[in-house]
Amino acid sequence: MPDLKGTSGTAAGGTRPRPKGGTVSSLRNWAKPRLAKITLAQTNWAGAALAAAMMGLCGTAAAAGEIRIGSVVSSTGPAAFLGEPEDKTLKLYVEEMNKAGGIIGNTVKLVIYDDGGDADKARTFATRLVEEDKVVAVLGGTTSGTTFAMIPVFEDAEVPFIAFAGAVGIVEPTKTWVFKTPHTDRMACEKIFEDLRKNNLTKVGIISGTDGFGKSMREQCVKVNAKYGIEIVAEETYGPRDSDMTAQLTNLKGAPGIQALINPGMGQGPAIVTRNVRQLGIALPLYQSHGVASKSFIELAGEAAEGVRLPAAALLVADKLPDSDPQKSVATGYKTTYEVATNGQVSTFGGHAFDALFILKAAVERANSTEPAKIRDQIENTKGFIGTAGIFNMTPTDHMGLDLSAFKMLEVKGGDWVLAE
Repeated sequence: MPDLKGTSGTAAGGTRPRPKGGTVSSLRNWAKPRLAKITLAQTNWAGAALAAAMMGLCGTAAAAGEIRIGSVVSSTGPAAFLGEPEDKTLKLYVEEMNKAGGIIGNTVKLVIYDDGGDADKARTFATRLVEEDKVVAVLGGTTSGTTFAMIPVFEDAEVPFIAFAGAVGIVEPTKTWVFKTPHTDRMACEKIFEDLRKNNLTKVGIISGTDGFGKSMREQCVKVNAKYGIEIVAEETYGPRDSDMTAQLTNLKGAPGIQALINPGMGQGPAIVTRNVRQLGIALPLYQSHGVASKSFIELAGEAAEGVRLPAAALLVADKLPDSDPQKSVATGYKTTYEVATNGQVSTFGGHAFDALFILKAAVERANSTEPAKIRDQIENTKGFIGTAGIFNMTPTDHMGLDLSAFKMLEVKGGDWVLAE
């Protein structure tokens, strides 16, 4: 390779030594004939070297005409029933987007990792997305635990992150670069308390999972119960690996004046609680959370699920919504597309991914840019976005943008979800 450094010694275009000392003018005069001797071949090599250098600099960045979106979900492990539909939804709709021309003319490159529900892995993948994959935004965080592990990475890197997890702490206090699409655990508590008051039930027992979501929702319920005139008369907990909760439920059953049970949790725990409640002959109304809002919960709990109530997105009852409901066309469209493509049942968890992806798409289009800061600003400016979870209206102090009306109270009847009366 020719040496184009211009240091003293042998020059690229000849062998004349660079003069020692001298004025700026004399150095310029020395440089002129030296540069004149650079051959066409050397010029061509220099251009090629520059191109190669530029390619090296951009090797891990998005190629021309490409927008890189990252994702970390739990498509395997204990939260797979949440993460798998998220994974499938993102892949399905990114493919559809690219068939339609991508986003503002850019092909969408989805870089997706499976953390298996492990917070440490989630943090590692978050760092990789930022430092190696050079993504402009990230969607994901299947569980509250994995989401909290990733938040500092994206905040430090100043990359917009739209989470799929429920804990209110994800967006409260407001974080500059963090947003979310599911309803919060606090909203779930409030919707349940509204329904309890409507049915003149004021004394409840709580049995909560010790997972991140279960703990967070329990904390939120304890914060807002007095606002709705609800008294919590007894509490119990269970671990993520527990396979029988009859002892805890027996304690709750004997609590003075208890009128209903609430089970904040996710995974298989709530299905076990539901089966144990029926096995013990506990006739109290049982409320679950949106952490199990899918047909999978009904299948796991079996006949014991009959009569269970929970707050959830309209997606689970999309075909039962009135035609006047603005969410109906979006929810039924996603439900049909997902179920045909995957031959599986739709869930609200996949819906959270759908909402996040299209909120991001709309933000990029409004920004007309792939710069993370401009995308962030437009996510925050989301207004009137109709998704599967509700109608989103975000602000600088509200990075979720849903109110309590976005929640529907559902009940299991005949092995399926219906709108509760």
